[in-house]
Amino acid sequence: MLDVHFVLLGAVVASVGTAFYLRDTLRGVTQPNRVTWLLWSAAPLLAFAVEVREGVGLRSLMTFVVGFSPLLIFLASFHNRASYWRIGWLDYLCGVVSVAGLGVWLATRHGTVAIAAVYFGSTANAAITLLTIRTWTTAVDAFPLYIAFISTVEIALVAGRLGPRLRLSLERTGPG
Repeated sequence: MLDVHFVLLGAVVASVGTAFYLRDTLRGVTQPNRVTWLLWSAAPLLAFAVEVREGVGLRSLMTFVVGFSPLLIFLASFHNRASYWRIGWLDYLCGVVSVAGLGVWLATRHGTVAIAAVYFGSTANAAITLLTIRTWTTAVDAFPLYIAFISTVEIALVAGRLGPRLRLSLERTGPG
């Protein structure tokens, strides 16, 4: 198992990809939809807040980067004349999911429930996005496929409490 400080390396690697898109946004090469980028930041930043409250520690940096990166693109979009605001039904749905996740966290004060709700919302968001695709290209489908897969795994680990059970099983049997 890697030392927890390797999370820093992961954050740097993720940030490099963001840096290229951020550069292109600032140069006006891309045309980001501000609504989309703002909503992409909401759920991970909510999950990050829950992780901090639950004492996750340095590992929560990954979640922060996943939320902060689209927030940077959103902020940079104001420097880009090609950026735009376009609100469609999917954007409303994403906004509702983000607010619902926050509401679940505030209502239950139980971080695990809120994180599961966020991941469920992310899975639904990605699935709906995938159902809207008419022409499949990497630029169109890669991120929604990634989010759908990762969120589904997270739901199983968090809501199904598979993570603690797997960890306990590994501790009993030992590595290898």
